[in-house]
Amino acid sequence: MATQGKPRWYKPDAGLAARMVLTMFLLGLVYVAFAAVLAWLKVPWPLLVIGALAIAGFQLFFSDKIALASMKAQYVDEQQAPQLHDMIGRLAAQANLPKPKIAMVETAIPNAFATGRDANHAVIAITSGLLEGSGLSQPEIEAVVAHELTHIINKDMLVMTIATFFSMIAALIVRSFMWGAMFGGYGGGYGRRNNNDNSGMVVLIAILASVVTYVISFILIRALSRYRELAADRGSALITGAPEHLASALMRISGAIEGGHIPQQDFRQAQTVNALFIVPALRGDSLATLFSTHPSLEQRLAQLQQMQRQMEGAQNL
Repeated sequence: MATQGKPRWYKPDAGLAARMVLTMFLLGLVYVAFAAVLAWLKVPWPLLVIGALAIAGFQLFFSDKIALASMKAQYVDEQQAPQLHDMIGRLAAQANLPKPKIAMVETAIPNAFATGRDANHAVIAITSGLLEGSGLSQPEIEAVVAHELTHIINKDMLVMTIATFFSMIAALIVRSFMWGAMFGGYGGGYGRRNNNDNSGMVVLIAILASVVTYVISFILIRALSRYRELAADRGSALITGAPEHLASALMRISGAIEGGHIPQQDFRQAQTVNALFIVPALRGDSLATLFSTHPSLEQRLAQLQQMQRQMEGAQNL
């Protein structure tokens, strides 16, 4: 049973908020250093600024649409999915949130994700595999939805979008220099500090700086992403008042993904949104699990079990 009344946990997670600020600060320092290297290389700033702003705007306003389109998600209204709308609407009200839009994804992978730049533009996407054939009970499905609602409460979707944008810029710079080297050494002089033909060294320095920037960004983003999943697990447990429901849901979803009954084409389709899923659609033997955006299942279950004990202890006082 979900708790009633105004929840005590409706505010964003303080620990996550601090980590989001720290991550953005560190990323800012990294990119100030990166910009200094580019300035030293005399990279034309107008081109970079215009390109960066265009990419940032596109990612901010269209990243959710890209995620939904990549999974061929379809919006469903109350007539099409009345029970799903009732459940999500009730949980959103308890979480002091406007009801997000709801989309369905036709895939055998049991999963869900939330996307959107803020609470007023949020979408929760539910896969058909989660609702049908996964073996999840109604309380377990509610726990999954509550996890996704917590991402909206914590506003971590926007921070992840911005953080990912930074790493995209580094990758763009690498490509820019590589293409410039292939086609005329940056237009007859761009990137050279003197009249000597040192374009090869310029390219090498630029690529090295971009790669270092990308690697640092990758590490910071992964660290934040793993913590935000733990924060969303905590939020789900507090929204539903039953951490064991999310724990059993995580085990069922992970078991289904590892079970070998899901078509490989479904896994290929899911690659673009794995960072958003409640459980990444990765086989246990995949090298991608080494760089997962999610904490281990064992760590998540341990946290939920600790919360369960705390709640049971509080009830016995």
